[in-house]
Amino acid sequence: MRKAILACFCACALGTAAEVPYAGAWKINYAKSNFGDTTVTYEQLAGGAMKATMDGQSYTFQTDGKDTMTPWGMTVAWKAVDARTWQTTEKVKGQVTATGTLKLSADGQQLSFEATRRKTDGGSSQESVTYQRVSGGPGLAGLWKTKNLKSSSQEMLLLTPKGADGLTVGFGNAGAACDARFDGKDYPATGDIFPAGWTCQVARQGERGFGLTWKKDGKAMYQSTMQVSADGKALTETGSAVGVSEKVVAVYDRQ
Repeated sequence: MRKAILACFCACALGTAAEVPYAGAWKINYAKSNFGDTTVTYEQLAGGAMKATMDGQSYTFQTDGKDTMTPWGMTVAWKAVDARTWQTTEKVKGQVTATGTLKLSADGQQLSFEATRRKTDGGSSQESVTYQRVSGGPGLAGLWKTKNLKSSSQEMLLLTPKGADGLTVGFGNAGAACDARFDGKDYPATGDIFPAGWTCQVARQGERGFGLTWKKDGKAMYQSTMQVSADGKALTETGSAVGVSEKVVAVYDRQ
């Protein structure tokens, strides 16, 4: 789920922003980032159902095109096209946010996912993920490890300090935001990409960074730290889904 949020740069925050190293607009650099530790597992169940596990969470689905609720609060519908191809439709609050095609290679060792994701400006972005089989089979069943990730629309992270103890965290492509304070409390995440119940929590991490925790219905889902390089040109997010040891390193370039 790893979605983020739009922050508005208001005049009252500009003076404080200049004093905070991580304040500003940042664009993800996929070439410098590393998502290679992340995995997804598909398990064949009785009656034709499948169980998907990723980011420490699981849900069960049928490949019949019907919506299935996930632990992240969005629904996903799977439809089998043939023995090696599946179409998926993701919805948030009943609205389609992404459609995709999952395809198994002829030798059964690679799994490719091509998706079109809706943007808040009315446009769309093209995303692709390639997975390498680690174990299991035949077919979709097994453990898969992320090999490659691409997007036609680079994620924009917007960080706006608000006074001495506040921070708005946002992703420009997603049109959503979480307006938080450094007080250990949870604050609601707002915007079309967030199902109900999502919150964020921020904590100070030295002079050049902060810690970020995303929760769903009070349950911690993702934790990471943000640190700015000494020259102020790069922001590195290091973290993982809670309960798994799959480190993700996302590097952002200052805009």
